Amino acid sequence: MSGGMYTALSGMTVKLADLDRVATDLANVNTSGYKTERAAAGAAERNQFRRDLDSAIDVMTAGRKLDFRPGQVAPTGRDLDVALEGNGFFVIQTPQGERYTRDGGFVRRGDGILATRDGIPVVGEDGDIHVGDGAIKIGEDGTVRVGDAVAGRLKVVAFDAPGNLVRESGARFRATDGSTPAASDARVVGGSLEAANVSVVERMATLTEISRAFEGLQRGISMIANDLDGRAISEFGRR
Repeated sequence: MSGGMYTALSGMTVKLADLDRVATDLANVNTSGYKTERAAAGAAERNQFRRDLDSAIDVMTAGRKLDFRPGQVAPTGRDLDVALEGNGFFVIQTPQGERYTRDGGFVRRGDGILATRDGIPVVGEDGDIHVGDGAIKIGEDGTVRVGDAVAGRLKVVAFDAPGNLVRESGARFRATDGSTPAASDARVVGGSLEAANVSVVERMATLTEISRAFEGLQRGISMIANDLDGRAISEFGRR
């Protein structure tokens, strides 16, 4: 197979990966605190094929980074909804350890603990936050009050390089080795949620670009294949 065909095939593979990212973004456009992901394409030299991809592929994804630009903060009027303005993450306690999120759509669990929608406890500065049955108000500093009593304070942390976080699912992230959370000065906005930082218009435009690029690569492969077939017929016909 010609080198040009390898290049086109590998380019199509990269475009399929781009398509998966766009599809994920569009599926999470209504997920509070969701962050899109950016990727770049690079070239692998022929002598690096086996080491890099174990196949003869010219084009490869050079790197992927989460885009932590903030989404728009919109009021919901719901007492248990909170958003963050500034660099920071809420901390939640999963069975696998602490995880981090910008999705502040919290609920009151049956046992009175403040939790995420799927029941994961929200971490306070002194542990779980027990909110009981009273009316809840969350202040700008993250203090949670039930009636006139203080139930706890949300633990909000920041990372020097948030791009090193790894998405676990949706708007939930885990820290990589060496990424240490520190105290955050982000402002807590009660009765609001942060929207996904995904532009539907931009993503649809990207989808069109991917489709056109993929079709162009397909045409390139077809032309190369026809050229090779034509040469083969010509050469064999002379013998």
